[in-house]
Amino acid sequence: MTDKLEMAGKRYEEINQKLSDAEVINDQELYKTLMREHKALTPIVDKYMELKNARDEFEEAKLMLSEGGLDAELKEMAQLQLDESKEKIFRFEEELKILLLPCDPDDDRSVIIEIRGGAGGDEAALFANSLYRMYTMYAQVKGWKVEIINSNPTELGGFKEVGFSVQGEGVYAKMKYESGVHRVQRVPETEAQGRVHTSTITVAVLPEVEEVDVEINPADLVFQTFRAGGAGGQHVNKTESAIRIIHQPSGIVVECQEERSQHKNKDKAMKMLYSKLYDAAISEQTGKIAEQRKIQVGTGDRSERIRTYNYPQGRVTDHRIGLTLYKLINIMNGDCDEVFDALRIADQTAKLANVQEG
Repeated sequence: MTDKLEMAGKRYEEINQKLSDAEVINDQELYKTLMREHKALTPIVDKYMELKNARDEFEEAKLMLSEGGLDAELKEMAQLQLDESKEKIFRFEEELKILLLPCDPDDDRSVIIEIRGGAGGDEAALFANSLYRMYTMYAQVKGWKVEIINSNPTELGGFKEVGFSVQGEGVYAKMKYESGVHRVQRVPETEAQGRVHTSTITVAVLPEVEEVDVEINPADLVFQTFRAGGAGGQHVNKTESAIRIIHQPSGIVVECQEERSQHKNKDKAMKMLYSKLYDAAISEQTGKIAEQRKIQVGTGDRSERIRTYNYPQGRVTDHRIGLTLYKLINIMNGDCDEVFDALRIADQTAKLANVQEG
């Protein structure tokens, strides 16, 4: 590990020098590439400096104790420094093992999220809206931009389905663990008897990609136009501005009807298609890897029941990592970091265990 850390430190210094070079500054692409690498190396180099300082403190205390001649107070202080620095060394080494794990190349990307109502009819559609609200409020806190791509609202204020993009730095790193089946247990507003109903919705989180990431043969695409419409016939357009695109080899269908312009709808639909094809290719690769792992967190399995939201108990339980929090209202209002961070740590721990076993 020390060799890797020394190499990271040298590369970090090398990048620092290059970033002050006029030629590099004028080359925007190279400058951006180096800045991304600099950003990735910074936490590793900073943590390594902390580790070095802790090791120095440990050796200093060890030397003081071995030389003897200390009065009781100084001896106690040296022993305390020895114990504290020993604990720091262990903690920093463990943190560095995780920081040195290969990064997910998609972590810095923006995302496209699809939410679809499952079992539960109108109640599932209402819960789909609740989750959409949760994600948008979380995005607002993070300073990310949310834009609806496609939606199918219901008369009661829910969504049969809604697709939207979340744009910002490192969005996928935070949101990628949300793919799967979300279950809600609550008393529907339409339920006169006050009985708790169970409904489900499915979430898919796709990294937003560029055309260069996926190759599409234009001959494989079928374009259809139709009139956009909302719940109960509201917001119906008189022109066929909505776009549906069918990718024939994969059978993937995407559509967008949120914009008044057919051109804008086509652009958004194509963005979703690129992301879906990219996600399908990545899922195939990660699925093979996941089979070898004891803990599967964030594998993107759409059929996996990942979380339960129990309103009577005010409880949120993530079944993948056994996390239960009694702060449902806070979470539904966008306070999701505790859940998302716990999933990230569990995933990193599982990957680290897998590396060590290998």
